[in-house]
Amino acid sequence: MPALALGLVALFAFILIAGVAYQQIGLAKDARRFPARGRLIDIGGCRLHLDVRGDGSPTVVFEAGIAATSTSWSLVQPEIAKITTTASYDRAWLGWSDPAQGRRDLPQVVGEFEQLLERADVKGPIILVAHSYGAVVARAYQARHGSKVVGIVLIDPMSIGEWNPPSAALRATLDRGIRLSRRGAWLARLGVVRFALRLLASGGRRLPKLIARAGSRRASVFTDRIVRQVVKLRPESWPMIQAQWSNPKCFEGMARYLEALPESAAALAREAAPMSLREVPVVILSAESATSNERAEHEALAQAAHACVQVVPGSGHWIQMDRPEVVVNAIRDIAGHNREPIRNSTWFTNPDEAEHSRRHQCSSMS
Repeated sequence: MPALALGLVALFAFILIAGVAYQQIGLAKDARRFPARGRLIDIGGCRLHLDVRGDGSPTVVFEAGIAATSTSWSLVQPEIAKITTTASYDRAWLGWSDPAQGRRDLPQVVGEFEQLLERADVKGPIILVAHSYGAVVARAYQARHGSKVVGIVLIDPMSIGEWNPPSAALRATLDRGIRLSRRGAWLARLGVVRFALRLLASGGRRLPKLIARAGSRRASVFTDRIVRQVVKLRPESWPMIQAQWSNPKCFEGMARYLEALPESAAALAREAAPMSLREVPVVILSAESATSNERAEHEALAQAAHACVQVVPGSGHWIQMDRPEVVVNAIRDIAGHNREPIRNSTWFTNPDEAEHSRRHQCSSMS
């Protein structure tokens, strides 16, 4: 082998070893800098992170989106903790929680959620507050434990109809997301994600984008989207989120939840009919950016459940970050801490929103 080729191989090997070492050192530093906010609860086979705050009844339990963590509630949970007990957690593979055996299908995820609440002695009655995919978990839990649940807030819930079963185009998109997640896990193991996020945090933009595009153009779009959401949180949270997404565990977890998504949608359709939600007060917050199909499903779910639906002005999919006060008000209404009940009424965050559009009305069906 020519000397030049040997030199290139040696250089490549050195870069790989240096990247792995850089990643391992970073993981050790992250563990010291950002210990779990709450407790790690052993549910048998893995530990799940649970952050309980506040005091009183009912207990408001937060269920995050498909690859999100308890951190996504950092603008909402502290406000609700002022009036009652709150609990947010990280599903297996995400945030401070451990990896876990088994597929990330709905029965497995709900079973782990049940074990967490039982072993942590989280008392009912419970109000479930769920975002996106979290609405699938919340509805399945309510179908199993209706007597414990006294209210539900669904924040731009995932469209079940689109995923049960997914169209060929949606299936292709899902497969690309799984591949991208697995690629991100490998890049994280080699320290590439950590390096790129560190540059982003220091104000660099060009090189991190080039690194993301080297993986794929979609990786660059994904990176931009994540950054836009993270900057909505309080600045003190940014280094912690950066540390979490520098860990390959989170990317691998995202891939596993995406793999089981169609199966989970089918399981919910079998096990939790929308009419089962009629047993409790339900509020559905629909993002202004929702597609026509998503909006139609939100309205159909509200009608079947005799629920309240509100289109939230100025919001994208992450309503709890774009308009946290709307989420807080919805929870307070169901918990009975606002003077006027939300059901059978029209409601807005402020009077000006009443004129924004007829679509923003919260109407209940009888």
